[in-house]
Amino acid sequence: MASEYRHDPIAEQAAQWIMLLTADDAAERRQARAGFDAWRGADPRHAAAAAELEQFIGKFSTVRANSGDDSRAASAALDAAHTSRQRRQRVKRLSAAVTLAVVLAAPAWLALQAWPVPYLLADLRTGTGQWQTQLLADGSRITLNSGSAVNLHYDASRRSIELVQGEMLVDVAKDAQRPFVVETADGSIRALGTHFVVERKADATTLSMIESKVAVQTANQRAAHTSSSGGTLVTAGQRVRITAGAVTPAEAIDTRSLADAWRRHQLVVRDLPLSDVLDQLARHRRGHIHYDRAQIAQIRVNAVLPLDDSDAALQLLLVNFPTLRIRTITPWLVLVDAP
Repeated sequence: MASEYRHDPIAEQAAQWIMLLTADDAAERRQARAGFDAWRGADPRHAAAAAELEQFIGKFSTVRANSGDDSRAASAALDAAHTSRQRRQRVKRLSAAVTLAVVLAAPAWLALQAWPVPYLLADLRTGTGQWQTQLLADGSRITLNSGSAVNLHYDASRRSIELVQGEMLVDVAKDAQRPFVVETADGSIRALGTHFVVERKADATTLSMIESKVAVQTANQRAAHTSSSGGTLVTAGQRVRITAGAVTPAEAIDTRSLADAWRRHQLVVRDLPLSDVLDQLARHRRGHIHYDRAQIAQIRVNAVLPLDDSDAALQLLLVNFPTLRIRTITPWLVLVDAP
C-alpha cells in the first residue's frame, strides 16, 4: 500500500466540533449547535460523522455530569462509545477525534497523566521539547532533555541526584570526599569522576557510559544495604539496562556518536523496534503519537533522527519504510501504522 502522510480534514473538523459542543459554557454550546447543524448538512460524509459524534457527546455529557470530569468519566465515555460491536467499525473512523475530545473535555486529568505530581514537584524539570543544562554547586553539570525531572540531594557527605523521569547527560566533577550517585526506582549509579547518560523508562533504567566507569546497584541490592563493591562495574563504551532485581549484560556503544547526538539533539538508532523509536519521538512532541506496538513490531530501525523536529523525523521514517502510513489528524494527534 502506498505510504501516506496527510491530514484527515473530516476527522479534524469533527474533533473541533466535539470541543465546541462539549464546552463548559452553555451559551457557547448553543451557539456551536447552530454551526454544527449547518456543517452536518453540507456533506453526506459530515452527516455520517455527525451521527457518531452525537451518540458520543450524549454519553460523554451524561458521564461527565455524574462523575465530575475526572479520569473515570473519560474512560467511561470511551467505553460507551465502543459498546456496540456493529458500531465499532464506524467509530474507528473517528477514534482520533474521540480521543481528542476526551483530552479537551478533561484537561486536569490530561495534565496529571502527562505531568505526574512527582514531576511537578521536582527540583529541576523540562517541558516538552525543552533542553536544559544546569551547573551544580560542586561543579558537576547535568543536561536534561524533553520532559525530564530530577531532585537534588547534596550535603557535606554526599552528592545524590534522583532521576524522576526522562533522560539526562551527566558530567561529574571530581570530589574524593563525596561520592556522586544517580538514583532511580530501579537502582543506583555511583561514580567519582565520569561522563554518562541515564534514561528512566517505565520498566527499567538505561545507563550509557561515555567516559570512565561506575558501579551499579539494583534497587534490591540498595534496599539490602549491599556495599558498593558488590555492584556491577560498567565502563566507557558500554550500555546496560537496570531493573529492580538485575543488571543486563553490557552491550557495546559508540561513545563519540552518543556525545555528538546529545550536542546536536539527535536520536541515534541502531536496530531498535519502531515502537521504541516512536516512544522517544513522542517525548519530544507537543501532542500524541498513536500506534499499536504489536502491529509494527516487525519493523526495526537504523537511523539518525532530529529530536527538535518530530515532523521531520517522522518524514524520514516514512522515506525509509514505504509501507509505513503516517496520518496527521491534527497537529496534536498523529496516527502511525503499517497496513
